[in-house]
Amino acid sequence: MKDIGTWNEGDWVGAIGAVLLFAILAIGGVIASRKSQEVVGHPRGLFVLFYTEMWERFSYYGMRALLILYLTKHWLFDDGKANLIYGAYTSLVYITPVLGGYLADRYLGQRKAVLFGGVLLAFGHVLMAFEGTGGQSDPTINVFWLALAFIIVGSGFLKANISVIVGQLYKLTDERRDGAYSLFYMGINTGAALGTILVGYLGETIGWGYGFGLAGIGMVLGLIIFIIGKPALNGKGEAPGPLSKNREWTLYALGTASVVVLWLLIQFQAIVGTLLLISAVALLGYLLVEAFRMPKEPRERIFAIIFLLAFQPIFWGLFEQAGGSLSLFTDRFVERGGVPTSLFQAVNPIFIVTFAPILAWLWRALGRKQVEPSAPAKFGFGLVLVGLGFVSLVWGDAVAGQGAKVGVFFIFLIYWFHTLGELCLSPVGLSAMNRLAPRHLASFIMGAWFFATAGGNFVAGMIGQATGGEHGAMTREGTVAIYGTIGWWVVGIGVAVILVARLVKRWMHVDTLKDIELEGSSEIGLEAQEAGAHPTLKTN
Repeated sequence: MKDIGTWNEGDWVGAIGAVLLFAILAIGGVIASRKSQEVVGHPRGLFVLFYTEMWERFSYYGMRALLILYLTKHWLFDDGKANLIYGAYTSLVYITPVLGGYLADRYLGQRKAVLFGGVLLAFGHVLMAFEGTGGQSDPTINVFWLALAFIIVGSGFLKANISVIVGQLYKLTDERRDGAYSLFYMGINTGAALGTILVGYLGETIGWGYGFGLAGIGMVLGLIIFIIGKPALNGKGEAPGPLSKNREWTLYALGTASVVVLWLLIQFQAIVGTLLLISAVALLGYLLVEAFRMPKEPRERIFAIIFLLAFQPIFWGLFEQAGGSLSLFTDRFVERGGVPTSLFQAVNPIFIVTFAPILAWLWRALGRKQVEPSAPAKFGFGLVLVGLGFVSLVWGDAVAGQGAKVGVFFIFLIYWFHTLGELCLSPVGLSAMNRLAPRHLASFIMGAWFFATAGGNFVAGMIGQATGGEHGAMTREGTVAIYGTIGWWVVGIGVAVILVARLVKRWMHVDTLKDIELEGSSEIGLEAQEAGAHPTLKTN
């Protein structure tokens, strides 16, 4: 244990994170000790889900903050390969919830799906703590691949399904629904921020196994809370129909067996890219076939959906550099003081909590004056902002000059731009998918949203791989050149989207949309993005 007099900035950040975590646990203990069915006007089940999700996000984002550093410093992958692995892993995390959501809706019910997913996630995070000796020749690396596979499949069963249970605690007309999602959203971002700080701090300053071990403990705690808190859910999230033990355990066996498939896929990233490309073509073809079977207005709404989906991979391809190449750039070329590299990934969820209410207020204020930008225009602004983030970092490099490290201010600046871009695109896109999708395609369209996000994560890995150059080792000059090029290109694409937004808005035919609320649709969407999903989505 360090003497407090020798603490640097990173030690203080870690200590503050630990104090906040204990404070949140104390509040949870007070809530758990209450006998009433409601707490601060909401069902006790909401807080069971809040703490379960907080610990799951604590584990996931804490592990994610360390992953690229672990790949390069412990397993000794070159920078390009490490970025590609990171992109393949995160893309698979966003594909599997489509299947997990389908199995929950059709057979298991959300509660059992979340429970099963939590068990797999706990296994995965615990396995991450087995370091071995390091280097790609170490046979322990197969345990690492297995850990990633467990986390991918576990996320598939847990992501989205836990959000659906939140919605099931309330009637569709219950005015508390938005407030419930605001609280749940706070759990997502609180877990993401604290996990990044504490897991990252332990992993970088004490040892990888300690950091990943803490992530595993967090996931186990979340699982225990969910199991003990079952009565507070009041029977919500159960199977939609009779479920025999035979079928239930068959589904669990298939889910466990799929870990082996993912263990193979994550090791061969090119296969993941090929499958994504083939699936994207098939998905686009199916949507177009469905569109041309429809009357004019719903057909054009499908065109608007395709337009918005097409820009998802571009946005997330840049945004997701945060956990990949940007983390390596921060580690090597930024003046960080004594702050561990991984801790900077906590900036995004903290900014989300800070700026989401401000942007929500801004859209409402503009809406009252009839000047609120359309959904396609907001997509354009999101693209401009994510591009400007990289342009600002290029500027920071120029300000520093050769021989000096980039000022840490510019890392905060890129995260600020990217957070605002996320808030322009993520909640707006989710709402648009829910509003525009024909009722018989609602779940499929949400699956397409997940899929496009997955594609963006793989694109992120490819961009990150390019920063490794021909020999796989990142250079400051080469990375800055790539950031500048993609930054300005995406700014230009964003401007083009804004210019054509009026046409795409006409395709949406918002004025003739029927006021139909699809049960569970916004709940499914809440977990579609990273830590900063918007809490107050409505379909009407």
